[in-house]
Amino acid sequence: MTTQRRDILKYTLAAAAASALPAAHAQAPSGASAGAAATGIDPRDRVFITNEDSNTLVVIDPKTNTVESTINLTSFDEDPRPPFRYVTAGVAPTHAAMIHKPLYHGCIDAHGAVPSPDGRLLATSGRGSSNIYLIDAEQRRVIGNTPNPAAGPSTNPERLSSGLLLGREPHEPTFTRNGRELWVTLRGEDRIAILGVDQAVRQLKGADSPGSTAIRQFLPTINGPAQVWFNREGTLAFVASQKVSQIDVFRVNPGADGHSRPQRVTTLDISAQDKPGFTPFMKTTPDGAEVWFSHKLADAVSCRSTQGGFDLIDTVPLGMGARPNHVEFVRNARGSVVYASLARIDDGGPGGVASSPIAIIDRSAPGGQRKVVGTFFSHGRESHGLWTNPENTLLYVAHEQDELPGTPNAGQTVCSAFDVSDPLRPTFIAQIPLGNLTLPSGALRNKKSINLVYVRVGEKGQTA
Repeated sequence: MTTQRRDILKYTLAAAAASALPAAHAQAPSGASAGAAATGIDPRDRVFITNEDSNTLVVIDPKTNTVESTINLTSFDEDPRPPFRYVTAGVAPTHAAMIHKPLYHGCIDAHGAVPSPDGRLLATSGRGSSNIYLIDAEQRRVIGNTPNPAAGPSTNPERLSSGLLLGREPHEPTFTRNGRELWVTLRGEDRIAILGVDQAVRQLKGADSPGSTAIRQFLPTINGPAQVWFNREGTLAFVASQKVSQIDVFRVNPGADGHSRPQRVTTLDISAQDKPGFTPFMKTTPDGAEVWFSHKLADAVSCRSTQGGFDLIDTVPLGMGARPNHVEFVRNARGSVVYASLARIDDGGPGGVASSPIAIIDRSAPGGQRKVVGTFFSHGRESHGLWTNPENTLLYVAHEQDELPGTPNAGQTVCSAFDVSDPLRPTFIAQIPLGNLTLPSGALRNKKSINLVYVRVGEKGQTA
């Protein structure tokens, strides 16, 4: 997103009326027990959150709802000399100064994140550094890091991988359903980078022959592609845009080796649903029947059939200034809903603290009749990433803005956890402060969370 558009969003959010959505459902007080949802946690489960301003990934253990570790995507403190350190002479730099220090080669603007179908890999984009990183989700380590030649008491033991350079503004990565490829939308261009996953791992580890590349092809598509998501069968790819009111649909057409041979099926006109042409996120429903789109500047979400002519099923308005970011689905014995995280911030949240709403859309209603049936406060400001556990009993929410002065987690970016065993009446469990990455020269605060994923390592997840 350009600075101009981000500023427009910020000012619009500040001016939006708190009454634009239905009243929030009642919630349990802070620290409430997860109740039935506690049975939906496996020892392998972890929540990963990308933090755009600190260029870090926070790892949360959902069993304790605390930060277990922070994965470092910066290159600070790899050298003992002042120009290479994060804190110099007791002064911590601003974000802009941080990423422009001499010889900084780390991630800039860590943004998108997605797990592989088996949950063993994470792909994370550095949209400002034009690259992608792969992370071992079990070991919580960046693949391709090397021993630091300058390692010592005041420096990091590892040197950060340079990742894989792809092109301008890699926004969201997505694994194909068979896990053989990674498709990365280049939002600053009009194409998608398609990588072979095995080749990417070998290249990052330095095991490939010199000159070889994991990029199998660049797929031309609509201008400003924001994200790719595949249908459940893995036969179709949907591409949304943040520059034009269109959706591209491709046939994946995998060969015997599992690698794609993409063919464009159609380009859909969605100007009736997204006149501004700004659709940053989409996701297919777990049953595979529908694909839902978040139209941020149109303050709406919509869904289409994943089959036939990809007909429009629903358009759901969210109220002026709602500014939807991500959508997530929960379906269990007590209901079927779509949640939409809203960037809008309302006064009068829990404890009188400003908070963002999450919209609840009843997906059990017939197609064409879906609507917002309620909201609940996210317990954070400018809600963004959403993801549920495999049992559909827990929901985690990431936030872009820090908590306000005078609140328990003042100055901290927070993640919130909810019990959604009753999807229509989510129960607040915890507000989790994301804390700091401890570097040899000082503490780097984890800041501005974007994507969030809930991963059960070694089991099929939402991208399978």
